[in-house]
Amino acid sequence: MSAPGAMLSRSPVQTGGAPNPAPQVALAVVCGGYAVGSAVGWGSPRIAAIMGDFGLSFAALVAAVSCGLYARRYSTPFRPAWVLFAISSGMAGLGNGVWGWYEVFQGAAVPSPSLADFCFLLFAPPAIVGLLVLAKRPVTKAGWVCLGLDAWLIAGSLLTLSWSLALAHTAHFQGRTVAQSALSLAYPLLDIVLVSMVLALHFRRSSVHRSAINTAIAALALTVLCDALFSSPLLHDHYRSGQILDAGWFAGSMLFAYAPWVGRRSGAESEVPDPRRTPRRPQPSGSRPIAGSLAALTPYLAAAVCTLGILTNVLDGRRIDRVVLFTGCTVVLALVVRQGIMLLDNITLTQELAQKENHFRSLVQGSSDVIMIAAPTGVLRYVSPAAAGVYGRDAEELVGAELASLIHPEDLGRVVHEVRRFLAASPEAEPTTRIECRFRAGGQRAGGDRWLNVESTVNRHHGGLIFNSRDVTERVRLQAQLQHNASHDALTDLPNRALFTERVTKAVTGRRASDHDTAVLYIDLDGFKQVNDTIGHQAGDELLIQAARRLAESVRAGDIAARLGGDEFAALITGDGTRDRAAREFRILEIADRLRLRLSEPYRIDGRDVRVAASIGVAFAEGGVSPAGLLRNADLAMYRAKQAGKGRVELYAPQMQDEVAHRAELASKLRTALQDGEFALLNQPVVELASGRITAVAAHARWRSAEGILFTPAEFLRVGDRGRLTDEGGERAAELGRWQLEEAVEQAAARHRAGHQVPVAVRLSARRLLDRALTPKAIEALLARHGLPTGALVLELSESDPRIPLDDLERRLVALRRLGVRTALDGFGSGYAAMNALRRLPIDVLRLDRGLIDGVVESPRLHKITAGLLRIASDLGMQSVAEGVDLPEQVLALRSMGCTHGMGLAFSGPLDEHRLRRALTRGSYPVPDLTGPGRAVVLSGSRPVRHGAAAGEAETSPVAPK
Repeated sequence: MSAPGAMLSRSPVQTGGAPNPAPQVALAVVCGGYAVGSAVGWGSPRIAAIMGDFGLSFAALVAAVSCGLYARRYSTPFRPAWVLFAISSGMAGLGNGVWGWYEVFQGAAVPSPSLADFCFLLFAPPAIVGLLVLAKRPVTKAGWVCLGLDAWLIAGSLLTLSWSLALAHTAHFQGRTVAQSALSLAYPLLDIVLVSMVLALHFRRSSVHRSAINTAIAALALTVLCDALFSSPLLHDHYRSGQILDAGWFAGSMLFAYAPWVGRRSGAESEVPDPRRTPRRPQPSGSRPIAGSLAALTPYLAAAVCTLGILTNVLDGRRIDRVVLFTGCTVVLALVVRQGIMLLDNITLTQELAQKENHFRSLVQGSSDVIMIAAPTGVLRYVSPAAAGVYGRDAEELVGAELASLIHPEDLGRVVHEVRRFLAASPEAEPTTRIECRFRAGGQRAGGDRWLNVESTVNRHHGGLIFNSRDVTERVRLQAQLQHNASHDALTDLPNRALFTERVTKAVTGRRASDHDTAVLYIDLDGFKQVNDTIGHQAGDELLIQAARRLAESVRAGDIAARLGGDEFAALITGDGTRDRAAREFRILEIADRLRLRLSEPYRIDGRDVRVAASIGVAFAEGGVSPAGLLRNADLAMYRAKQAGKGRVELYAPQMQDEVAHRAELASKLRTALQDGEFALLNQPVVELASGRITAVAAHARWRSAEGILFTPAEFLRVGDRGRLTDEGGERAAELGRWQLEEAVEQAAARHRAGHQVPVAVRLSARRLLDRALTPKAIEALLARHGLPTGALVLELSESDPRIPLDDLERRLVALRRLGVRTALDGFGSGYAAMNALRRLPIDVLRLDRGLIDGVVESPRLHKITAGLLRIASDLGMQSVAEGVDLPEQVLALRSMGCTHGMGLAFSGPLDEHRLRRALTRGSYPVPDLTGPGRAVVLSGSRPVRHGAAAGEAETSPVAPK
């Protein structure tokens, strides 16, 4: 078989199992047993009479009970028909019972007419009406007229034939009464009507419960046949009860008893089946055409029978009876009328068919979809004209071509599988299917032959298929573009984090998961933020595009580079099976260093060279490491590279994870300490070096541990300085800064109300000072709420981060100076940006870093540096405060160099509120003087004790040195 033929070859559909034949066998055995008994005479005339009369009565009553029970149990549209059949069978059973009463019990001949004749005559009318109920009712008046005409054609022809053969002699039989003659005619006439209805309705029966209706019609037909034989002159005079003719009536009654249950036995529980659930049974080949032909020939057969009856009279040499002439004429007239009605119906149907065909042709030819009909062999029989616009091929060119030759070879196998599956499925369960494949386009389209993406809706058609196809090339292209956009970065067109994570997952869990030399490189561009801040975000985007291009060009063909977001990139370096740990680390680190050098080369943007460095973290896919864990390890290694000085490559080590856990633990402790109020605020006096007078206090936050020891929170504020660690640590530091400022202002206001009007200095980072929540208005509101004068607050800038925009910071400090809040530059001499801040910012107080004080007495070089800085502060009109003044010699040296103020253990360490107020009440500290008598300084350990002071005046620090 060719490929198209194989594609459209259909697998047989499995049907349900056959019904249980036991009831039919039992029915056949009962009827056969009765027929055998009748044939042998039942053994004696009396038993024959009993079986011939009461046996038939019993069978008819069984049929009546069966039909009545079915009608009572099941409420169906055909329920009235089974009730009428039950009445009809009851009349037959009653008539046979009366007949048996006369013959068996009375031992006399049955009188004519009698009650039995009355019951037998009432058998036909209910049966005729029941047949009308079972029939498929016409939907138009013309249909009802045709049904009546068909019935009369059959009845008239049978009446003509019967009258010509026997009924005429019966009507003129001498020696009978009128009742006897009428009874003799009533039996055959009712049988003729019944036969007419059976024949007329046989081809109009309903499709619902067809087996039950056929069984009922067969029972009536068998009964009518036996009645006709009984009424014939040849058998009527010689009939005796129990003869073989009774077997026909018995079989008819038993068929009536079995008829209503046939449909229930076959599983049809509903009189109106659901086409979605009821499988369509395959019809025998030619069954429907034969049935339709017989139905169409019925009127002509009836006319032929009528003509045969008239010819019988002519051939016998008898004069044509008036009844025969009248009946024949009415039959011919009915035939003419019926043919006229059928002719009008045919004309109407032809017009409707032509109209629907034109409508269908317009739809098919005007549709933008291509409609194709394929034969069972796969050859195209019809193609709509839309093929020229969609496929670039004329419809005539495609007709006769094999469908398989037009489908892309890579899609052909999938299409063949889907078509076979569709043809093997039940039409009711799956009426259509959809197939998407690539279809060959013709040369009429630009660019010559090419493949189009086509979506087709497939339907069955006489063993073949109907394809309703449309061009979906643009949709497929758009879907591919959307999928690409969803998995790639919009700026650099590199794979995004989602796609990169998916590739890492495949590399870690795939078939090469054992290749532990597979590594992830996590890359961050150092200094990228400065590029955005200095030359703009558009230049930053151009830098990212160039960096992505360099990264994509530097990795190998089997590796993948991605942009994870912002200035963070990553690369997946697949392994080559190296098992030597040192060799694989050397190879990966060599690749990473090459990438670092390539990414650190100058970038040409807007006519200028822009330089950034690259920090790279490397992590290997070790056993047991998940994809998320591998990315996390590489991120931690990159973070370590930035901490170690940036512009370098770091390999992940397990202790890095321990450090992260330690930072998280510290952050958790800081959060708990803030929530539980475990922080305390201490204040360290700022002393005028010339007089020892306390001129200000510096607020310091301390954490009180569970053991009651106070510790500085500096280590808790260093929980991280980038990424997710910055968010956690920055949030905690901001919360601590808010608490420290609020507590310092509140305590200073309380001291002012107590008469100790000394300013308080609060240390804040420049980043915190630029926070939107700490605007000048917010600080002014804080001071007003606690009643502290604005001049009593000094803000110390404790951070010299070069990334802080000095313009914004300058504007903020100018606004604070207008309020009266003074500013101190903390840690001067330790940061490389201190001189720039001193030049740009409105600073009132200059605080020298501890590093300039330690060794100022011993080191002449440091002495000169410190002295120079103090002269700068003096020239700029600033106060100078030396931090970490712990020794009397340092006091003397700083005072001689022009330093105005100092703070340290030479005077006092940080004090709690009670000790601070005692010191403020005293007002000053003794100033060391090595030349005065009694003012010598004796050093006890690392802490000075000043002789000459009152007992108990020496202030000790309750905390460790800052």
